[in-house]
Amino acid sequence: MSDEAMGDGLGEAALRQILRSARTIAVVGLSAEWHRPSYFAASYMQGKGYRILPVNPRYAGGQVLGMPCVARLEDLTEPVDIVDVFRKTEDVLPIARSAIALGAKCLWQQLGVANLQAHDEARAAGLASVMNRCVKIEHARLFGGLHWAGVNTGVISAKRPS
Repeated sequence: MSDEAMGDGLGEAALRQILRSARTIAVVGLSAEWHRPSYFAASYMQGKGYRILPVNPRYAGGQVLGMPCVARLEDLTEPVDIVDVFRKTEDVLPIARSAIALGAKCLWQQLGVANLQAHDEARAAGLASVMNRCVKIEHARLFGGLHWAGVNTGVISAKRPS
């Protein structure tokens, strides 16, 4: 699917920049269940060196992926680069507003999630905004990591793209 078809207007260079400059990802809706997509994506990103901050009221006060979990973005006590949202499209707008207030650099709406109002507000506030994309898939696609899951990346060179 082309970048234009994704609806967020971001090309590969912009996505690479977002993922290269980020170090901390708050994952809203992160499940502690290993078979859930949020857990799989966050675990992959953690394995790639990103600091994962779990946000889920169900697990607040406990830990997910070895990190303390909070109920809301407002409960975080450290800076966040990406707010990665694993929630229904209709739940995203207040999360986007919290991400803006928190000073996040990017609002990332996962596959199947595309709240245009949240996208527009995030961009108007100076955040990068990604819609309907999986952070794990995009990272793997852009940095050559899809092969470990048995998917051909189409990268012919032995060198990773710069």
